[in-house]
Amino acid sequence: MTAGYRPASPGRPGSSRPGSPGVHTKVEEDLHNMAGIDFDKVTIKHNPSVAVLYEEALTHEEGTVISSSGALCSYSGKKTGRSPNDKRIVEEEETRKDIWWGPVNTKMDERVFLINRERAIDYLNTHPRLYVFDGYAGWDPKYRKKIRVIASRAYHILFMRNMLIRPTEQELEDFGTPDFTIFNAGEFPANRYTTGMTSTTSISVNFKRHEMVILGSEYAGEMKKGVFTVMHYLMPKAGVLSLHSSANEGPDGDVSLFFGLSGTGKTTLSADPKRRLIGDDEHCWSDTGIFNIEGGCYAKCIDLSADKEPEIYNAIRFGSVLENVVLNEDTRDVDYADDFLTENTRCAYPIDYIPNAKIPCMGGHPKNIILLTCDAFGVIPPVSKLTPSQVMYHFISGYTTKVAGTEDGIVEPTPTFSACFGAPFLVLHPQKYATMLAEKMSAHAADAWLINTGWVGNSAKNGGKRCPLKYTRAILDAIHKGTLSQGEFETYEIFGLSIPTSVEGVPDEILHPKKAWQGNPEDFTSSLQNVAEMFVDNFKTFADEASPETCNAGPQL
Repeated sequence: MTAGYRPASPGRPGSSRPGSPGVHTKVEEDLHNMAGIDFDKVTIKHNPSVAVLYEEALTHEEGTVISSSGALCSYSGKKTGRSPNDKRIVEEEETRKDIWWGPVNTKMDERVFLINRERAIDYLNTHPRLYVFDGYAGWDPKYRKKIRVIASRAYHILFMRNMLIRPTEQELEDFGTPDFTIFNAGEFPANRYTTGMTSTTSISVNFKRHEMVILGSEYAGEMKKGVFTVMHYLMPKAGVLSLHSSANEGPDGDVSLFFGLSGTGKTTLSADPKRRLIGDDEHCWSDTGIFNIEGGCYAKCIDLSADKEPEIYNAIRFGSVLENVVLNEDTRDVDYADDFLTENTRCAYPIDYIPNAKIPCMGGHPKNIILLTCDAFGVIPPVSKLTPSQVMYHFISGYTTKVAGTEDGIVEPTPTFSACFGAPFLVLHPQKYATMLAEKMSAHAADAWLINTGWVGNSAKNGGKRCPLKYTRAILDAIHKGTLSQGEFETYEIFGLSIPTSVEGVPDEILHPKKAWQGNPEDFTSSLQNVAEMFVDNFKTFADEASPETCNAGPQL
C-alpha cells in the first residue's frame, strides 16, 4: 500500500533520497555509468507525474505561475526562439558522406562536442535535483525511437512529456537503453572561446554517440526540433520518409498531408471539423502509411482567441505548458495579444487535448499532398495540380512570401524559400527527401496540389486582395471529394502548372492569375517574370544534386 503524502514530511511523494546506500534505480545507474551523474548528491526524478512537475517548477523556477485555465506558465529567459546559427552536427566517419553540409548543417569537431558535453554534465552535477523523461518519437512501434531527456528544469521535462509519446507503465519498465539522449544544460552558457563556437549558445548533435547537448538556451523548442532533426536522418536510412507537415484523415480513411511555412495557413486548414487530426507538424511516411512523430502539439499563441481557434484555446489547461506569455497579475488570465516578451508565445499540450485527434496518430497512405504558399505578388494560382516532377521542384523550393507587419523590418513583400518546407531541420540533401516523396506518391497514386492562400487580382503592394478563406476551404473540399481531380485543366504560362477551369463554390475568374489581374497587363507579365526568376535563382543551390526531371519542372524563362 502506498503511503499518503504528509505536507510536513521531508521530500515529496515519489522523490528519491540521494545518498541511500545500495538503493539505486536502473536509470540512476545508467546516468552514472554513461555520464558520470553523481546519484549520491543529486536527486533524480524519473518520468515524474504532471502534478509533481508543476510542484517542482513552481517551487524552484523563478517566475513560474499557473494560469487561470490551469496551464503552467514558464519563461525561457533571453532565448525566446530557436538559434539555428548555433546548431552543429559532429563530423565523423559514420555519417560524413550522408550529411548535406552547408549553412543548415555546420560541422563540429568530435573533440569540441566532448568538451561541450563535459561542460553540460559538470553543470548538471551541480544541481541538487535533475529530471529525466523517457518517451518515444514515432507512433508506429516498428519505427519509433526511444528518447531520453535529462534536464535541470521541470518545465523542460513537462514540455517533452507533452511533445514525445508517453510510454505506458509496462513500456517504461521495459524501456531499456535509449536510442538517443538529450543533455539539456540550457541554463549554463557555452564557452565562446571553444573552437567553432560563435556565441554562448550551442545546440550540437552527435549521431555516432546518439546524443544531443544544449548549452546557453532555455527555449524548449530546441529539444523538439532536435528530435525532428534526428528523425530526419534516421528515418530515410530505414526507408521511411520524414516530413515537416500536418496530416488529417477524412471519414472514409483518406489521408491528406499539408506542407507550408509560417503564414500559409497550414495549421488552420488542417484543423478541419469534418476530418480527424493525425498531427500538426512532424510526420513519417512508411510502407504501411503515415504516422505522427510527436505525442503533442506546439501551437503559436499570439492573438489566440476562443472564437478563431477554439480547439487550441481549450487545450490550454492543466498539463499544458505556456511559454513566455504575459498574464494579469491578479486574475492570472493570459493576454494573448501582448507580445512584450516575444511574438513567439507558445503552448505545448498532449495531442489528446484536441477533441477530434486520431489516437493512435497513424493513418493509411496519403491520397492528397497539399503544398501551401502565400504569394504576395498575385501570380501563383489559387490551386494547381502538380506532376510528380513539379512536386519535387516545388517541395525542394518551399516558396512563400513574408508581407509587411509579419516581421520587424519587412516593408514590402519578401520572397522566402525553405527547402522541403523545413530547411533548418534537414540533414540529407533536399533531393533525397523529394525523390522519396515522388516515389511514394507514384506507388500509392496520390494527387498533389499547390494551393496559394495569398493574393489574387494584383500584388499585396498594389491593391490585390487575399484569397478569401472560404474559397480556399471550398478548393480543399473539392480535392477531398475527388471532384477536382476529375475536372478540366488549362496550362499556366511560364510555370507550366495545370489550373482547373472551375471549382465548385469558387468564382471562375479568380482561378487564373492573368484573368483575375485587375491592373495593367504589362505589370502582370513583369510580376510573373520576376517571381519565376526568383524560383530559378533559388534552385541553383540544389541543381548539383537535383535530378534533370526536377530541374526541368520549374519555370521556363
